Amino acid sequence: MPGGPNGSASPGRRRFLTAGAAAVGAAASAQLWLPGSARATEAPLPDGVFSLGVASGDPLPDGVVLWTRLAPEPLVGGGMPDRVVQVEWEIAQDERFRTSVRRGTAQARPEYGHSVHVDVRGLRPGRVYWYRFRAGGRLSRVGRTRTAPQPLSSNAPLRLALASCQNWQQGYFTPYADMYAQDPDVVLFVGDYIYESAPSATALRRHEGSGEPYSLAQYRNRYAQYRSDPDLQRMHAHVPWVVTFDDHEVDNDFAGETPQDPDKQTHAAFVARLTAAYQAYYEHMPVRATAIPNGPHIRMYRRFQFGRLARLNVLDTRQYRSDQATSQAGAQDPSLTMLGAEQKRWLLDSLHGSNARWNLVASQIMMAETDLLPGAGKKWYYDAWDGYQAERNALLAGFRRVRNPVVLTGDRHLTMISDLREDFADPSSAAVGAEFVGTSVSSGGDQDQAAFHAQWDPLKADNPHSKLIDAHRGYHLFDIRPDAVEARVRVVDTVRKPKATARTLATLRVTDGRPGVRRV
Repeated sequence: MPGGPNGSASPGRRRFLTAGAAAVGAAASAQLWLPGSARATEAPLPDGVFSLGVASGDPLPDGVVLWTRLAPEPLVGGGMPDRVVQVEWEIAQDERFRTSVRRGTAQARPEYGHSVHVDVRGLRPGRVYWYRFRAGGRLSRVGRTRTAPQPLSSNAPLRLALASCQNWQQGYFTPYADMYAQDPDVVLFVGDYIYESAPSATALRRHEGSGEPYSLAQYRNRYAQYRSDPDLQRMHAHVPWVVTFDDHEVDNDFAGETPQDPDKQTHAAFVARLTAAYQAYYEHMPVRATAIPNGPHIRMYRRFQFGRLARLNVLDTRQYRSDQATSQAGAQDPSLTMLGAEQKRWLLDSLHGSNARWNLVASQIMMAETDLLPGAGKKWYYDAWDGYQAERNALLAGFRRVRNPVVLTGDRHLTMISDLREDFADPSSAAVGAEFVGTSVSSGGDQDQAAFHAQWDPLKADNPHSKLIDAHRGYHLFDIRPDAVEARVRVVDTVRKPKATARTLATLRVTDGRPGVRRV
């Protein structure tokens, strides 16, 4: 059983978490928490300065990133004065901060939306910590985080929650309430944290603004609206997150510097949009300084090591890809790339050089084939890996030399769990891995189940590698152990109300040394 909300470990389950590949970040300050006399001289800030909550992310054996953003008026640019604000931070061994272990100050700068990213180091591995911020006489809520175990640790299990696709207009983020209760060690979010769509008069919860975001100020307001969701805020404050983006953080189905509608967005205009979107993304995510954008470029692919139990390779399948194919011949063009040459080499080196028992790949878009045409012939969804088949097939062939590859995905607004086959053109080809495509948090709303089955049931025979397809909203919860990965598909009965009832729809397992996935 998992530990409780206070971070205490249940008998028989050590709550350890690790991440490798230490990124160069802003060093933690050695300055002490300011005394009350010093705080009295600070310029006061408005109520609600910590309205967007707190978060942590990208944990290491000796450190973690702590995040907040000062925004007393979150939907109108933040409402902060145009000046640098000193923000005190503190991290402690206990929830009451009786045993403080690190303190310091950070600068909330207007050019970064008064966001704060503190890369705290010098912590002990395999520990639960609590943290908080103070600015202008205001105190943030208390957050909880975890550091990684020792790199050579091999027996500590890992509980990981996989989430993606949270559309404000299409539902409340109710799955996070159940996720909180399940108490994972880390949340992996694989894309579509916000949606760039314009406000809809018929939406359940209307987007702020008057249209799609294009400028930095507009993207900041959109993120601030999403960050105001109470279930999302509480989950961010509960455990560290590892995040990456997909398309809706910028523009639907964009590829590199090519928008979905190049006839309506010039290259120069889209580059400016990318620049704004990537900066707003950095400002609102608990990531290291290595992710500070350089104009229309941001470095997000990176690696995390969970002791010797698991290695997690987080991909960026948007920024380096070729434009999408428009035909079956195009989808099989060997010149098309999803990852770009540098990222592809990095991934292969990581997979083939890993000593981990489980090699996880966070891919924003689906890797397994989806044949959308009943009967003879094939019909593919070109925005996914099906549109980049030569690179996908080469990668899957290389999976034969990788121990226990498991791909974790989002994007489709469906649960789609499959064996990864070496050759999807040959249904009898060997399974070389497993893929879990997590359903959406809220995107798609409460789906019409009859319509879903009418569309997808006739396709089952054309996708024999598929083990489960479902259209409920929710997330996936993984208990990763040396002998197996056990996955529970957690779904809620509705996202049209602020509260929902959750249940386990299905349990699946991947066994050490046996490629593929099976229902339990």
